[in-house]
Amino acid sequence: MTKTFLVADIGGTNTNIALALHDGRHIDIVHKQRYSTRGEPSLPAVVEKFLQSAKSAGRDTRIEFCCISGAGPVDRDHTIRMTNAPWIISAEELQTLLGVPVRLINDFTALSYAVTLIDYRDTEAVRPLPHADGSLPAPSHDGMMLVLGAGTGLGVGFVNRRGGQTVAFPSEGGHSELPCFDGLSRAFHEWLSARFGYPPGAELAVSGQGIANIFEFLASNGETAMRFAHEYGMDQSLLKAGPGEHTQSILSMAREEWPARIAQGRVFDPWCALSMELFVRLYAFKAANLAAIFLPEGGVWLAGGISSKNEAFLLEDGRFMKWFERNYAPHIRAFLAECPVCIVRNYDISLIGAAEAAWQFSERL
Repeated sequence: MTKTFLVADIGGTNTNIALALHDGRHIDIVHKQRYSTRGEPSLPAVVEKFLQSAKSAGRDTRIEFCCISGAGPVDRDHTIRMTNAPWIISAEELQTLLGVPVRLINDFTALSYAVTLIDYRDTEAVRPLPHADGSLPAPSHDGMMLVLGAGTGLGVGFVNRRGGQTVAFPSEGGHSELPCFDGLSRAFHEWLSARFGYPPGAELAVSGQGIANIFEFLASNGETAMRFAHEYGMDQSLLKAGPGEHTQSILSMAREEWPARIAQGRVFDPWCALSMELFVRLYAFKAANLAAIFLPEGGVWLAGGISSKNEAFLLEDGRFMKWFERNYAPHIRAFLAECPVCIVRNYDISLIGAAEAAWQFSERL
């Protein structure tokens, strides 16, 4: 029996919403729209707008279940207070609007469901990252899978598969502590601590806002940047003159525009290049730290727009993996050297995960 679901993925920047058909084996996204989260007053307003667009496109909008994934924890009152957006999402409010059961899940719970459905060999959906020895280990068909992704914030989720059962778990692991591993990362850690008054969480570095924080730190601490530049493969003389025209132009922009411009500028601006180098190392170390906790034989899956948009940079010269494989303990190094790691390329993955969650929840009614 095929069921029709209304599913949505609510991020700090964009809201993706869709009608999905699910027959228990296959998921088909039949109508999809994207909206600006900050440009809309509320999720119910977006849902009404979406349903009208679906009707105009000739789609059947009679749904049986609604599953919403949002970037934030699900509270006991069945609400999500968005981490990086002003919305409060209420299951009760949506249920009143739609007249069907509504389930709210964390966005990385949705991603955790979704990665269990992806074929690791599908190069349109995923891009495996080669290890230092060139190997591409395949994920196991059982056991733990770890999902993390740098976007507006840093999301973390994990899923356990045992005896034919799949259980995805919510997590706020993006707010666990930021790793330090060399002089520059320690200086950045201290800078963040002074700014926020607490030991910084990983999201303050491994995310879009994190790229902006790294860039501001380097641009305002030129001597520190110069002192450690050689450890990042950079010529100190390129930084000696201080931030140039491109760096100054970024600093004058609205802060939400910084990450994309910094990523674009890495090929010609040394401050952007150093920012992105530090970002990738912090991302790799955080992924490795989490992998040491969960031992994900089913792989580490890098979701979020930053990984997919900067895929070539992460792959170049093994940039991500050579830092991912570092650990003081020999047995953990051995595990990391054999742990599958891939970039998720499929932008519909969150909607697919929400549809899979909707199927599982609806089957229990």
